Amino acid sequence: MYIPKSFRITEQREMYDIIHAYSFAVMFSTHADKPVATHLPLLLDEENNCLRGHIARGNPQWRELDGQEVLVVFQGPHCYISPSWYETQDTVPTWNYLAVHVYGTFTIVEDNERIQSGLAALVDKYETGDYHFHNVPTDYIEDLKKGIVNFEIPITSIEGKAKLSQNHSSERKQRVIEALEEIPRENEQTIAAHMKKLQN
Repeated sequence: MYIPKSFRITEQREMYDIIHAYSFAVMFSTHADKPVATHLPLLLDEENNCLRGHIARGNPQWRELDGQEVLVVFQGPHCYISPSWYETQDTVPTWNYLAVHVYGTFTIVEDNERIQSGLAALVDKYETGDYHFHNVPTDYIEDLKKGIVNFEIPITSIEGKAKLSQNHSSERKQRVIEALEEIPRENEQTIAAHMKKLQN
């Protein structure tokens, strides 16, 4: 990822927080000498410095993956920045965003206890209703496991980018923040909040 110095996220904690908040990722690899990608939810295991997840067994991407280096992209909030918000329109539009790229080695997990804990952890992270993974009949879960391939990706490197108008004046950044706060959409509101945090 191209990251000018002023946009680079240097704190690991900040990158981890982005992964936790925007954990539906895209995993890139090569298959049959062609680039391929799969969209999937992933869990960050901070203690073991790895990503955990599973992929459909019918998805051919995994067949050449064991031991292969992959790139996982976590896309955070993003939005259009209009030059009409500046003190002059003698400039061009741009896009502000947060993103984290993770590199690591795809490793198939066959240990049933780790598979079970990974599936339960995914449900715990996202479930907001009355569904409880531990209430599902064991034989049903075991049957479903046949259709997935569980994996871990030990992280070898991680890089983050926060493009939040850092290359503009304080006055201009304030104008952008105020304009974004007037737009009733989550991405714009979140980008404005991140920009304000940098201002403080």
